Amino acid sequence: MGRTGVALLLFLLFLAGAGPWIAPYDAAAQTGMPFSVPSAAHWLGTNDIGQDILSELIVGTRVSLSIGFTAAALAIVIGTLVGVIAGFLGGRTDTTLMRLVDIVLVLPFIPLMIVLAAFFGASSGNLIIAISLLIWARPARVIRSSALGIRNLTYVEGAQALGASNLHILWKHVLPGVLPIAVSQFILAASSSILIEASLAFLGLGDPVRKSWGTVLYYAQIRGAFLNGSWPWWVVPPGVLISMAVLGFALTGRAIETALFPRLQQRS
Repeated sequence: MGRTGVALLLFLLFLAGAGPWIAPYDAAAQTGMPFSVPSAAHWLGTNDIGQDILSELIVGTRVSLSIGFTAAALAIVIGTLVGVIAGFLGGRTDTTLMRLVDIVLVLPFIPLMIVLAAFFGASSGNLIIAISLLIWARPARVIRSSALGIRNLTYVEGAQALGASNLHILWKHVLPGVLPIAVSQFILAASSSILIEASLAFLGLGDPVRKSWGTVLYYAQIRGAFLNGSWPWWVVPPGVLISMAVLGFALTGRAIETALFPRLQQRS
């Protein structure tokens, strides 16, 4: 499963990196008649203004993955800091931070997602901030559990007995111990970020000046792809790419977790 997941991610990363060179047309240029069916000139046909859909998807791969990776990285940074501090310090600090985590986790996800995206505005940077504020809480709880175990290890207690400061212990002992967990959580967070970005863009809350898989779906929906019969080549391909990304992240994350926790393999 891990090899399959990595292969899917490498394929998508190749599309993201080489997109401007392998796209058959300029994604923003009119290169054919509107609503052209798939042909040798346009493998996935054209949209309502004659833009090549295949080129849009290839160029949009970079945008979707960059937003997903950046939002996931920011969420993991926040979640790691909160989890490590709560797990190591304990007491009122732990209680306060975990209550904040609980509040974020119990809030209705879809309404909160729409409100944050609308509040920050339609741009890639604002979208990254909104997504990261939605998904940091779950990694924080997982990383806190790991920090709780590390706090009671012998070498950590020895460092405390020698008079090391809390900041030194966090940086030198606790943080390196939770990094493998943070990596696995990053993989899962990236999958969630790509799904959220596609969902927000489909609702019209994405960046209007940058093409992504979600914006392709948005314009397909508002331009009547389901009514004029163009949905097989306008709606299905971006859905397939989103599914490939989510499946690739899920399989890769599962493989990493199994390597870190062999008991998962025994139970599965």
